[in-house]
Amino acid sequence: MGLDVGMVVTGKVTGIKKFGAFVTLEDKKSGLVHISEIASTYVDDVSTHLTEGQEVLVKVIGIDETGRINLSIKKAQEPERPERPDRPERSAPPPRPHRQPNPPQEKGPASFEDRLKQFMQESNNKISGLEMYAGKKKNRRARD
Repeated sequence: MGLDVGMVVTGKVTGIKKFGAFVTLEDKKSGLVHISEIASTYVDDVSTHLTEGQEVLVKVIGIDETGRINLSIKKAQEPERPERPDRPERSAPPPRPHRQPNPPQEKGPASFEDRLKQFMQESNNKISGLEMYAGKKKNRRARD
C-alpha cells in the first residue's frame, strides 16, 4: 500500500520526543507527528496527549524528497470540507480609501486681514507645538 498526501491511516506511537511523536504506519513506514499537529489546542508536553503503543488515526500531510513522512492527528479528526466548484474562493476585500476631512466651508471670499489672522493663528499653534516637543527632547537628554 503506497502512501499519498491526504490519506488518513491508523498507526502506533513508537516514540515520544519534546518536538513530537513518531508513529509507525500499517506498511512498516514511520512518520512524525509534530507537536503542533497533535491537537487543536496548545500542547505543552506531548506525553500528556499520547503514550507509546497507543493507536492513533493520522493524516499524511507531507512526504519530502528524502521520504520522510509528516503526519497530523488534528487534521485527521477535522471533518473534510467539500470543495464547491460552483462557488469562487473569497478574496480579501479591497482596501478602503482614506477619507480626507472636509475643508471648512467659507461663506464668501475672505478679506486679506481675515486670511492673515488665520495664518498667524495656525503659525502660532505650530510653533508652540514645536517648542513643546523641543522642550521634551531637552528634558530627556538632561535625564540621560
